[in-house]
Amino acid sequence: MAYGVFAAFYDGLTRNVDYRQKADYICEIFDKFGCEPETVLDLACGTGTLTIELKKRGYDIFGADASADMLTMAQEKAYDEQLDIMFIRQKMQSLELWGEIDACVCTLDSLSHLQGERELRTAFERVSRYMSAGGLFVFDVNTPYKHREVLGNNTFVYDTDEVYLVWQNTFRESDCSVKIELDFFEPVGGKYIRESESFREFAYPTEDIKKMLSDCGFETLAVYDDTTFCQPREDSQRLTVAARKLGSR
Repeated sequence: MAYGVFAAFYDGLTRNVDYRQKADYICEIFDKFGCEPETVLDLACGTGTLTIELKKRGYDIFGADASADMLTMAQEKAYDEQLDIMFIRQKMQSLELWGEIDACVCTLDSLSHLQGERELRTAFERVSRYMSAGGLFVFDVNTPYKHREVLGNNTFVYDTDEVYLVWQNTFRESDCSVKIELDFFEPVGGKYIRESESFREFAYPTEDIKKMLSDCGFETLAVYDDTTFCQPREDSQRLTVAARKLGSR
């Protein structure tokens, strides 16, 4: 998904996300597992809000995302904050870096947007390729419960000053995926301009994720109910995973 149309409205539609809390949580995970990274990658960084929060906490961090529109907004925000952050346009599953990273974060279920297990495994492989031994990979993913019981075949409507959004879902049991169709109605000159995007998100059993990580050279250290240090519940909607790179590159 390119997030072309969505980029313009993304920040407004995610105002409920507490990025400061999320940044603090990631710092706590780093501390918990003894990770003191010199270089951090914010993978699928979007409009860069989390990247900026982690930069303010002293990390040498850069962001990568597939959407040029998202990255433009991220760069503008970093400039406004007078922060020197590099943003690069790259897909998760074809990541190419110039050197090692000591930690990688990937949040807001970005990995769930990859199209099936093959792409997810490839993204893990790319992160592993550039991760220094002992480095930490912290990410979150949607749960099968969320796809079946929350997103399901439901429709959601968001009405803000900037946009009227209709979000329609279609659940597919065979691979626990949800097709998401977004219709944006932007008020312009007394009329509404309609633009649409659609994509599919996937969810996987925790053991499958651990197996893929292991195959790619990671040891799973913990799986938490999102933004907590609690064990996942049956009705957890998002999980946070912490994994350590084993051995040497």
